[in-house]
Amino acid sequence: MKSPYEQNLENELYSLLDGKALDVARFISSDVEIHGWQELANAVSIRRLGYNDHGPVHMRKVAINAIKMFNILREAGIRTSIVKEDTGSEEDSRIAVLLSAFLHDIGMSVGRHSHEVSSFVLADRIIDRILDSVLENQLLR
Repeated sequence: MKSPYEQNLENELYSLLDGKALDVARFISSDVEIHGWQELANAVSIRRLGYNDHGPVHMRKVAINAIKMFNILREAGIRTSIVKEDTGSEEDSRIAVLLSAFLHDIGMSVGRHSHEVSSFVLADRIIDRILDSVLENQLLR
């Protein structure tokens, strides 16, 4: 069950998004598997390793800040590499930032050492599932 703080963070994130990025955020926020990985990452981080938060609250804070930075760069006229290289749209870029922010630490569920690699391995299948579901089988270009 989500804490009121976690729900408030989700609402803040939703207020920064629209279109397919908002659909992706809602999907991610309600996904049982993602929530499970985030909770396990938090348990390993806090209880086993004595580190700080690496769970659902942390990932929502990271997503909010990443989207805020994305918007600042966009407003300054800075294009993402996805747009510059014509491999996708601004919305595709926003979705990539959102997915990266939300899933960047799920590898902490395995342990601290090389957790970024573990995050990639765990997130790869999840990202495919999200894109297939939310984008209705229309993969990013």
